[in-house]
Amino acid sequence: CPWGAPSTTSISCSLADVMSEQLAKELQLEEENAAFPEVVAAAEGPFITGENIDTSSDLMLAQMLQMEFDREYDAQLRREEKKINGDSKVSISFENYRKVHPYDSDSSEDEVDWQDTRHDPYRADKPSTTPRRGFIGKGKDITTKHDEVVCGRKNTARMENFAPEFQVGDGIGMDLKLSNQVFNALKQHAYSEERRSARLHEKKEHSTAEKAVDPKTRLLLYKMVNSGMLETITGCISTGKESVVFHAYGGNSATEDKVIPPECAIKVFKTTLNEFKNRDKYIKDDYRFKDRFSKLNPRKIIRMWAEKEMHNLTRMQDAGIPCPQVVILKKHVLVMSFIGQDQVPAPKLKDVTLSSEDMKKAYYQILNMMQQLYRECNLVHADLSEYNMLWHDGKVWLIDVSQSVEPTHPHGLEFLFRDCRNVSQFFQKGGVAEALNERELFNAVSGLNITADNEVDFQAEIEALEKMNEDHVQNHGKKLSTFSSDGDPPIYDE
Repeated sequence: CPWGAPSTTSISCSLADVMSEQLAKELQLEEENAAFPEVVAAAEGPFITGENIDTSSDLMLAQMLQMEFDREYDAQLRREEKKINGDSKVSISFENYRKVHPYDSDSSEDEVDWQDTRHDPYRADKPSTTPRRGFIGKGKDITTKHDEVVCGRKNTARMENFAPEFQVGDGIGMDLKLSNQVFNALKQHAYSEERRSARLHEKKEHSTAEKAVDPKTRLLLYKMVNSGMLETITGCISTGKESVVFHAYGGNSATEDKVIPPECAIKVFKTTLNEFKNRDKYIKDDYRFKDRFSKLNPRKIIRMWAEKEMHNLTRMQDAGIPCPQVVILKKHVLVMSFIGQDQVPAPKLKDVTLSSEDMKKAYYQILNMMQQLYRECNLVHADLSEYNMLWHDGKVWLIDVSQSVEPTHPHGLEFLFRDCRNVSQFFQKGGVAEALNERELFNAVSGLNITADNEVDFQAEIEALEKMNEDHVQNHGKKLSTFSSDGDPPIYDE
């Protein structure tokens, strides 16, 4: 009841007590405790994470924000390192730009990532160097920069500058000292290995290998298949010094008014230059390519080599000589008709066993083809042998005419005489009694009645004829044959 007597008696206080400052503080503290309950005491330390954190201090807030910013910045640096380095053996590091706080709660004292530390404990200490004056000490204790021990330690430290592929071993904890002679030998060997590795990489990436092609050639073959010109490429059927031959099935599309045969042979000329260093003599003096020949750009020679075979095959095809039919030429890739059946190439003349009648028949066929090649096509095969003649459908087919030249070539007659020697020796060993010797065959093919008792005089007259023709070219500037012949050569028939 409001009119009742109070249950407790109030303690009276004086005005001085009411105006006391201490009493005011106590009352204010009671009010604060009633309004805000007491929080759990936080752990010591400037960086505190959790739900109940005292954020009344501006310094505390600033330190927490700075720590969070540093974490995000370090995470961004790690992502950039991973993106830039990728799978590379040589990597970069942004360690010097990191801002990891020593009180980072994510880090542990037990687990230390040495990739994130600036000082690698497993890295050998750098040897102490001599000062600029070049020596240390005085009198008997003087040590110069040419001291054997100092030089040995410096040479050991310099091995770190070798290429990463050159393994120098692990000498941590060992006081290794390499003499100048050993260090120079290792340095030269490391340099040689680095150059050899670069050459192998260049050869692998930019040149054809045995039964393989480089990326540019694969792209050309892919475009041929994608365009429908070729249906599929089955595999490699032949390899040689200068080219690799693949078998393929022809497509349905026609190219340049030419019907693509059911089976094709793809001749890929190797882009390695080792095979061509001694073969430029077949093309640099050919008037068809003389103006375009350049030793300064040898890769163009390879394309010209493929173009030369295409033109020679076209001449032979027009003359009716059995040879592959040209389909298309793309840079150093030549597509021709396939001589064979069902992915089985026709055997070479050296690999097939013929009867006496077939051997005699093949001889007369080759003799007529050599005469047609010289008279109608105005060409000399220059590499005619049993290795470049195929036996298919009962007749001989000529292949590999990339090195063929015209008789007016400065060495055309020499190449013809070499072809005649190869053909005569093969058929004479094969038992063909009618086979002419090389001098008789040369006169029969060329129509030049060179009369010489021995081979040395015969070749001397051939060189004299070539010299006369070369002088005529230099004086008149025309590629006209000045060889004197008594009419057309006789046609030998079976």
